[in-house]
Amino acid sequence: MIEERRGLRLSGLLVVALLIAVVVTAAGIFPFHQILGQQDSVSLAERQLEALQDENRRLEAEVAALQTPEEVERLARERFGLVRPGEISYVVVAPEGDVPLAPEPEPVLERDETPWWRDLWDFMTGGDVSDGDG
Repeated sequence: MIEERRGLRLSGLLVVALLIAVVVTAAGIFPFHQILGQQDSVSLAERQLEALQDENRRLEAEVAALQTPEEVERLARERFGLVRPGEISYVVVAPEGDVPLAPEPEPVLERDETPWWRDLWDFMTGGDVSDGDG
């Protein structure tokens, strides 16, 4: 009788310890998953900032180029067909029967057929959050 109680008490303690281990593991996985997501958000924001800075530098160079008389003349000739006095301008007109080519259709993306256990593993290790580039 005493052996049965001791066995029940021991198995009850084992169940409680196992339950605590599962809770602690889950408590560690979910914040880890959030941390990975936040790190990816930060790296994405840094890449976007770098791209915007590059675009800003390009636009500043374009503004500087537009301040020159040569660039103003080039744009006037290209966009507005302006010519200097004494020059002759020609305009090429496409025949009426020409039909412009239709744009190619967008490619259809196929559904990702990864098994459920792979999705679960990626979730637990943060693989679904990180893009794999580092």
